[in-house]
Amino acid sequence: MLQTVLDALEELRSPFALYENDIHRMVAERLTQAGLGFIHEAKIGPGCRIDYLVDGIGIEIKKGKPDASALSQQLLRYARCDDVKAIIVLSQRTVTVPKTALGKPVRVIVLNQLWGVALP
Repeated sequence: MLQTVLDALEELRSPFALYENDIHRMVAERLTQAGLGFIHEAKIGPGCRIDYLVDGIGIEIKKGKPDASALSQQLLRYARCDDVKAIIVLSQRTVTVPKTALGKPVRVIVLNQLWGVALP
């Protein structure tokens, strides 16, 4: 399932997004087009909510250039949740995070590296 979700998200062709909500909307549209059911703003634990959950695959969206240390800590919180089997970080810019969090795979998709990104 992880590869299926990755494949769907890698089809995103993002114009310059002014707001994180724009990216959320594009992700929802892409997941729907790919026939994938999802929960938006999924509550996965006490005080823990991830942007999207697709059959155990968490998707966390980051606008701009995220702080790698803070993001890594956030991914560890998500990985502690039983409902999360893997995590995809969808970032507007490059960020380096560990490839696993508590043994669960972590993958990063960078929007500005996908073909077709249009900047003003």
